[in-house]
Amino acid sequence: MTQAAEPVVRNVDARHRYEILVEDVSAGFTAYRDHDGQRVFFHTEIDDAFAGRGLASVLVQQALSDVRATGRQIVPVCPYVAKFLKKHEEFAGITDPVTPEILQWLDTALAR
Repeated sequence: MTQAAEPVVRNVDARHRYEILVEDVSAGFTAYRDHDGQRVFFHTEIDDAFAGRGLASVLVQQALSDVRATGRQIVPVCPYVAKFLKKHEEFAGITDPVTPEILQWLDTALAR
């Protein structure tokens, strides 16, 4: 029996998202926009074919670690990222609150 390859997380800056790949197949992503030294995460999605493997947690863990390495703050608009942060206090020092101003800015940035 062969062992499955570890998932790979990469930042695709041109698409404003981190993607998670399983054996070179895109399994999901967490989307963001950058604003004044903050990385505002607003949506996380794992393809149904990859559900139940804990990939969202791996994806968000590595994305937030990357944000920390760049010196930015995290703004968790995405419900999954917000839930993840409640269980992972090691990111508390780089987490900014979601404010009405951030939500308004995000709506404009996404042209909703």
